[in-house]
Amino acid sequence: MLNKIFIMGRLTRDPELRRTQTGTPVASFSLAVDRDFKDKSTGERTTDFIDVVAWRQTGEFVSRYFTKGRMAVVEGRLQIRDWTDKDGNKRRSAEVVADQVYFGDSKRDGDGGGFSSGYSQGGSAAGGWSAPASNSGYGAPPADGDQFADLSDDDGRLPF
Repeated sequence: MLNKIFIMGRLTRDPELRRTQTGTPVASFSLAVDRDFKDKSTGERTTDFIDVVAWRQTGEFVSRYFTKGRMAVVEGRLQIRDWTDKDGNKRRSAEVVADQVYFGDSKRDGDGGGFSSGYSQGGSAAGGWSAPASNSGYGAPPADGDQFADLSDDDGRLPF
């Protein structure tokens, strides 16, 4: 069976980082995701607001580098939760549990913090930064331990 989802949208608020009773970090945020088609009655695109939960290193990464308004690409799985509200009513909610979160815009395109697009923080046990697959030497983290660096020999041409 397969449960895989990819969504791209803008954060509707700053991520909220909490910790479980055992100290495991978990970040929650919401993405505004436009539908691919326009509504026939209004002629405008409808926006879905999708709740996302990111655990451990991925959650810490999101809470550190993403802010309201930043574009994010989330790869994960859809999870449906049944719960009871404070009045005793049974409720159901859907959320995306993020495996990977990527920058969807560049530092220049975003209106707040963040860094160069193309880097991601995975949810694997090892964690760490990963560079784009077609990197060709551009954008890789420098050897001195600094995670980000500007291109010093940028001639304005694309690397492909």
